[in-house]
Amino acid sequence: MCFYRIIYQNTRYGFVIIYLLFIIMYKYTFIVLFILSLSIRAQGDMSKGFSLLEKGNFENAESFFEDFLKDNPDNKTAKLCYGRAVGLSGEPLKANALFSELLKDNPGDFEVEINYNESFLWAKDYKSAKPLYKKLVTDYPDKFGAVLGFANTLSNLQEYKEALKWVEKAIALDPENKSALVSKKYMRLGYANKYVNAQQYKKGEELLQKIFTDFPEDKDAIQNLANLYLITKEVEKAKNTYKRYATNAKDSIIALNGIALAEHIGEKDKKALQIATESKQQVKALDDKKLTEQTYNRYVQALIWNKKFGTAQKLIDSLSNADPNRNWIMALDATLGMYTAKFKKSMHNYDKILANDSTSFDGNLGMANALFASDKIIPAYKAAKQTLVIYKNQKDAMNFIEKLDLKFTPSVEEHATYTFDNGNNTAYSSKTSTDLFMSTKFSSNFSYQYRTTENTVTQNKATSHIMIAGFQYKLIPKTNLKTIFGINKSISTEQTFDQPVLDVRLQTQPFRLQNLDLIYTREVQSFNADLIEREIVMNNYGLTYNMGTTFNLGWYTQLIYTEQTDANTRNLLFTSLYYNLFKKPATKVGVNYQYLSFENQVPTIYFSPSKYQAVELFGDIRGKLWENTEVMLSAASGYQKVEEDDMTVIFRAETGVKHQFSKRLSGNIYGKYSNIASATAAGFEFTEIGLKVKWLFTKKPLFYAKLQRQIESK
Repeated sequence: MCFYRIIYQNTRYGFVIIYLLFIIMYKYTFIVLFILSLSIRAQGDMSKGFSLLEKGNFENAESFFEDFLKDNPDNKTAKLCYGRAVGLSGEPLKANALFSELLKDNPGDFEVEINYNESFLWAKDYKSAKPLYKKLVTDYPDKFGAVLGFANTLSNLQEYKEALKWVEKAIALDPENKSALVSKKYMRLGYANKYVNAQQYKKGEELLQKIFTDFPEDKDAIQNLANLYLITKEVEKAKNTYKRYATNAKDSIIALNGIALAEHIGEKDKKALQIATESKQQVKALDDKKLTEQTYNRYVQALIWNKKFGTAQKLIDSLSNADPNRNWIMALDATLGMYTAKFKKSMHNYDKILANDSTSFDGNLGMANALFASDKIIPAYKAAKQTLVIYKNQKDAMNFIEKLDLKFTPSVEEHATYTFDNGNNTAYSSKTSTDLFMSTKFSSNFSYQYRTTENTVTQNKATSHIMIAGFQYKLIPKTNLKTIFGINKSISTEQTFDQPVLDVRLQTQPFRLQNLDLIYTREVQSFNADLIEREIVMNNYGLTYNMGTTFNLGWYTQLIYTEQTDANTRNLLFTSLYYNLFKKPATKVGVNYQYLSFENQVPTIYFSPSKYQAVELFGDIRGKLWENTEVMLSAASGYQKVEEDDMTVIFRAETGVKHQFSKRLSGNIYGKYSNIASATAAGFEFTEIGLKVKWLFTKKPLFYAKLQRQIESK
């Protein structure tokens, strides 16, 4: 999620420059002043004021013409120049009023009308300017200033298609005038950005490429083209485009910062850090504060991507001490908090960013992500919606809301399995389940499972019908109570019985990067037909604990104590120490240890040793095979020892392929094999083949209307 915000920020900075240049273009002060100068000669010496306006020294020009008008109160040219100086120095409404009065005295005067119209552009009141310019180009279709002003007005209203038509008319009127070509360039930049925001990337790319016809190797076009390739994750194209940008020392550093981000998107974080480090060294030779900040921003991000959290924190603290309360530094600290699961710290930083700038993209969407990570769903929705209010149709915010919607959309899943073992047991199972979310806190689950098992030697057969209903409620953020209850109806060769089943879990996250679940389950032993006939009910009391770290090491432990209706008890310990080697593909290796003991040994009925131990090494790889298709492969091998018997080799493996057919439909096929001791005996081999299909059967959560009211409420 983090790099999308970075891309958006880069684009936004580019368009701030574009916007400023757009405003400058609207002035086309030189053109207007040239027209006005025709009437200057016989009306007094205004050359000094004219020069001040031409050079952009509007405040001094305002003072000059204000003094000039004291002695020449009826001079129309001086009034026009004074109005322009007032408007361009930051008082567009005052200028508008001045031109309005002047228009009353000079109705139909082109010079007055075009200045009056332009004052609406200075005030960013483009809707009011549009009909005025439309009338002006109707009355004066051959006036370059009127046609270009109308084109720029349409462009500011994001009516780019019409704007480009009118700017072409302006170019036809005065082919040598560069201001119209510059306007066309920025119209194409704005139009391309509109397509990019609408995720119509090819059309956006085509418009950006057209800019090079008029302005070969234009820096604005190159930078926006590179940003587009970052968004579409076309890493090589992005890198090559940034290399085109690197034509001097300053732009080379900008290019390196962009290439570092491209390497991160291409999942080469070590390379990204190398490039960011090079950029940081080069920027020291330049006295450019803004570029230095951008470069250090990328360098710290690269440290975070590479999990060099201690180094990143020291540099963030150093930057903050030297220049406190800066949004970009606080955004880095917030990002570090997200990577290290210090979500309160992140929210605190985002609060400070929003206090400085309520429209901050980093602040709004960053807060949404931090709230979601803190399991505060409604506030997360609100923060994301606020981002869209400020940044209409922004891709990352829309994707975030879609992710939340999908999380709470009701689903139905079918899970079919076929199993067989070397004890001549075969089984077929079909389980249909549905998840319904009544709110972001409360959900329910209903399922029906049919399972039939048979021993092909003894001819024993049994079937089970398990119907359950489950409910989950979020007590507080990161603390859920999950309850499942139902009936297991089993029919074997000798008997039929009904037994209640129950599963109660308290799921908690007591500390950062830690999960603790307390569990009670009541289940019927149903591995094969012989066990089903004995109607053995197991009451399991247990806990699971998982501890992660910021340095890729993790530890998982499961403890279970079981009381059975045949008067036997069982103790089970499973613990796993693992290390995450890579993020993509997600690669994990580790060592497992299992200890099992039964109070009573009944080997003729089921595997029940007084002491059983197993140690194994394992590896697990998960990643994308191609777009929308994921694969997984897990394998483990080691030794097991039953009581005082010799150690024997164990091996288990699982592989699967999952394909996302659409956002609402997915399928998963898998197979697994194990020869580790189970409910039957120590020498047993077990194989399972399975298929899962999951469908989100509504487009939105069932409580969507209520959710919208909650989001909109203060």
